[in-house]
Amino acid sequence: MNRLLTAALAALGLALPLLGNAAQARAETVNATVVAGHPPVFRWVKMFPEAFEPAVNAALEGTGNSFAFTDQFGGSIAGVGEELEAVEEGLAEIGTIQALFDPAKLALQNVTYYTPFVTADPNLIVKVVDKLHRDDERMTAAYTQNNIVYLGGPIAIDDYLLMTNFPVKSLDDLKGRKIAAPGAAINWLSGTGAVGVAGNLTTYYNEIKTGVYDGVLVFASAALPGKLYEVAPYITKVGLGAQFAGAIGANKDWYDGLPADMQAALKKGADAASQWYLTALTAAVDNALTKMGEAGATIADASPEMRAAWASGMDNVALNWANKLEGDGIPAKGLLSAYMDAMRAAGATPLRDWDKE
Repeated sequence: MNRLLTAALAALGLALPLLGNAAQARAETVNATVVAGHPPVFRWVKMFPEAFEPAVNAALEGTGNSFAFTDQFGGSIAGVGEELEAVEEGLAEIGTIQALFDPAKLALQNVTYYTPFVTADPNLIVKVVDKLHRDDERMTAAYTQNNIVYLGGPIAIDDYLLMTNFPVKSLDDLKGRKIAAPGAAINWLSGTGAVGVAGNLTTYYNEIKTGVYDGVLVFASAALPGKLYEVAPYITKVGLGAQFAGAIGANKDWYDGLPADMQAALKKGADAASQWYLTALTAAVDNALTKMGEAGATIADASPEMRAAWASGMDNVALNWANKLEGDGIPAKGLLSAYMDAMRAAGATPLRDWDKE
């Protein structure tokens, strides 16, 4: 009996190092390049080192696995709107997937930009759009087709403002003026008399300063760090609405090859980034308006009459968008109705029911 016990203990003593070696063999540090076209002054880029990356590795504590992140921001690998292709092709493993600047590949993800005047609350946008991304196959298909996994972390944009280098009291003041807007937001200028010009945050300041255009549609939390109030000091709060601009995505081939715990950690990191982002955004919006006012900007609310005239004078850009996509075989009408229904159910009061006209 003693001989059997001794032999068993000896065998166990030999097995334990082998088990330890096996565990060490499974432990892995995975390199991951994170890409964003915008520089880290912007919140949706800053959320990676501030929240996403530490939360991912915190979720992996005790597993032996970890990620070694390398940040490539500000166009070092991909410019604004080029992030999806960089992640799709494996030039980066993770990145901001900017639906706003890639409407051809992420058509349905742009639904909020074709439905202005719905809600000024970015928290509501995140709640509704994130659920659609997770539950609605029409939304998830666009990512899969482009070799992307949606991790989460919806990038909500606070309520869009009109910032100009001239005062605005009515729509008449916009006639003939060149106003820049990003992506699909250029459609919001239809019926206003303004001349829409495509642009983005990286160019707004210099192009207003040099007279390329007279103003921009932009949001307060980006206008302050971009110092747009210096060249467009007239700020009109029109209530064009908060928007969904993008999310955190990963290269699908790379993601599918990861252990389950590392996949789960990436999604936990995206959830943490979303919470960090919304908390920071809420604090930033009021601060931005205050700081721009203190710096000499003139801030005014558009009159109800101006808002009503703007909304009613627009083409129904939502239905035009949906009809065009339907012609391309993309089920946009059903998605438009699902989005608008979800927003109304969540408490939004749209100034115009785009899906019911």
